[in-house]
Amino acid sequence: QVQLVESGGGLVQAGGSLRLSCAASGSIFSVNAMGWYRQAPGKQRELVARITIGGITNYQDSVKGRFTISRDNARDTAYLQLDNLKPEDTAVYYCFARIVIMSEDNLYWGQGTQVTVSS
Repeated sequence: QVQLVESGGGLVQAGGSLRLSCAASGSIFSVNAMGWYRQAPGKQRELVARITIGGITNYQDSVKGRFTISRDNARDTAYLQLDNLKPEDTAVYYCFARIVIMSEDNLYWGQGTQVTVSS
């Protein structure tokens, strides 16, 4: 009954910006971490960014200085600000959340949102 809903993808020119959001809902005890993976055609899935309930962040080296992840713990929502986008950022971005329910730590996924950056 836990659900992640994400939005914010789209088509932009190189150098443009987008803002992704991901909201968790349901019977949740604790959301320990949230973030995004991305996968481009023919490429391996890679972690883009994550943020813990305590506010500790991690970023893929290729996006450091361009992407910023933040969260609103009271609303179980995370945001990913994408600035200075490059064509190589084109991918499907999948939100994830590590959620504790009855002492069990599980990984949940959003439906994905397409980010396309033209040159």
